[in-house]
Amino acid sequence: MTVLPDEGFSLAAEFPDASREQWQRLVEGVLRKAGTTDASGPAAEAALATRLQDGLATSPLYTAEDAGTASGRPGYPGFPPFVRGGRPEGTAVTGWDIRQRHAHPDPRRANEAVLTDLENGVTSLWLTVGDQGLPVDGLATALDGVYLDLAPVVLDAGAAFEDAAHALLRLYEERRVPRGDAAGNLGADPLAVLARTGGDTDPAGPLAAAAGLAAHCHQDLPGLRALTVDALPYHDAGGSAAQELGCSLATGVAYLRALTAADLSADAACAQLEFRYAATADQFLTIAKLRAARRLWARVAEVSGVTGTAAAQRQHAVTSAVMMTRRDPWVNMLRTTVACLAAGVGGADAVTVLPFDDALGLPDAFARRVARNTSSILLEESHLARVVDPAGGSWYVERLTDELAHAAWSWFQELERAGGQAAALRTGLVADRLAGTWAHRSAGLATRREPITGVSEFPNLGEQPVVREPLPAGTGPHPGGLPKVRRDEAYEALRARSDAHLAATGARPRVLIAALGPAAAHTGRATFAANLFQAGGIEPVHDPVTVDAETVADALARSGATVACLCSGDKVYAEQAEAVAASLKKAGARRVFLAGRPGTDEQEAYLRAGVDEFVFAGGDAVAVLSSVLDRMGVA
Repeated sequence: MTVLPDEGFSLAAEFPDASREQWQRLVEGVLRKAGTTDASGPAAEAALATRLQDGLATSPLYTAEDAGTASGRPGYPGFPPFVRGGRPEGTAVTGWDIRQRHAHPDPRRANEAVLTDLENGVTSLWLTVGDQGLPVDGLATALDGVYLDLAPVVLDAGAAFEDAAHALLRLYEERRVPRGDAAGNLGADPLAVLARTGGDTDPAGPLAAAAGLAAHCHQDLPGLRALTVDALPYHDAGGSAAQELGCSLATGVAYLRALTAADLSADAACAQLEFRYAATADQFLTIAKLRAARRLWARVAEVSGVTGTAAAQRQHAVTSAVMMTRRDPWVNMLRTTVACLAAGVGGADAVTVLPFDDALGLPDAFARRVARNTSSILLEESHLARVVDPAGGSWYVERLTDELAHAAWSWFQELERAGGQAAALRTGLVADRLAGTWAHRSAGLATRREPITGVSEFPNLGEQPVVREPLPAGTGPHPGGLPKVRRDEAYEALRARSDAHLAATGARPRVLIAALGPAAAHTGRATFAANLFQAGGIEPVHDPVTVDAETVADALARSGATVACLCSGDKVYAEQAEAVAASLKKAGARRVFLAGRPGTDEQEAYLRAGVDEFVFAGGDAVAVLSSVLDRMGVA
């Protein structure tokens, strides 16, 4: 039945509109009852905000008023400023380009993996060439049997980009690939090489070589791009979203200057660039980052005199290596799925899902299959690409996109004032700023305010290690370049100490979970404590389930532990904690912890009785675990 507009009705017609002030008053009541704060009005709302990097914050409530405060308009898909996508149809026709990365140093084995991927859904290849992957002279073997007129090839050869590019161009000639069918990217990115390797190398020579490749592609191979603006070195060094965007803008501007100086028009120069960004499991931030990147680049293009669709930024999104874990790597499948979804919703033209075992070495066939199928399932079963810019119009996403764009533009301007990206890299400005950002984030990881499932939360000491072939020798960070960080690195160091102790003694370091009182009183804190100590590779012993001052000494002796942690509710602590702590110290416990954060008077009494330290949510878990391993004599 068709309902005419004047015959329609609103389900909320009889309900009055709620105001923001009404909602704030309700928030005030909840916060006051919880004893969190006595703030009122906007201050009460601000108390619920989540702080992000770059001075941004996620508010608890967004309305049309918030979207209205965002400067600029997102426009329409395929039109400046390209916030909503670089093409009017988005990825709705063919979906995004499923781009699989290959870095196996054996050309024949790389070829087997390449052909398997292309036969099972992958639509383009990303080849790591040089000392970090495939030898340049093995490129022809790795691409044997590949229809180069159908499968675009993207190279990532670092400093060897010129040799790798010429090797690929020779293959196009030898296999008589039609001029208009060669597609992909030759991967020239001199400033990314400078970021990764450091030093005082003048990028003028490599930039001139890259410009020569760009001129050749523009004149003879219109479907092939020559340069990549890779922002991954800045993300991998611990940079924030705004820092990643700002560095990519500064790099892109440097390349525009070099290409136009080599007599390419501004439109032709823009057409030679592809931008590469990290996609993380923070889905909304990733969506906003990709949308903001297109808006920012459209502004650069506008100022440079670029016209039409040439100003649309082509984006390659790669699931973040920083978020991948070495322990319980199966959880990486969940992280990369969310990141892939965010990249697709954010409008990326090409998406690479790193295999779940990427942090452990060379991925195996199963991991590569899961990686490529992640995109396939989102495209073919979830139909994710059938909606153009599905996040568009979201008050939260539009506001976050705008705020992130402003933060990134500010950082970009600072880089330009410092003399450009190359100068900022050589003087250490970029490295220092990224290091500061990572130090701040590391504090959140250490206190588990940013939890890592399978590592800092819910670790499994009994998991069987996943073993993979080692990566090529040149894969690690260069001593003079930006570092490569991982979220799990502090906890990985602790677990490595535990593993070494297990190998040397046949047992892991242990802690007695001394649960006091009934299960209802101790279960919550006992679970918290067990989770905490396992994050450092320390095995919790719960036998017996409940102890008291008379039985705890025997329990400590049976456990084989030299440290113990009291766990219960505050009421039971008041009755038993002092006596149990004294018994543990008399029995030879080197360290006695108490799970919780009692008041000042209670803490002083427990410390006098023998408690050495208190562990609680929000405390520095890494410092506690490192200290207790030291006291246990775990090297």
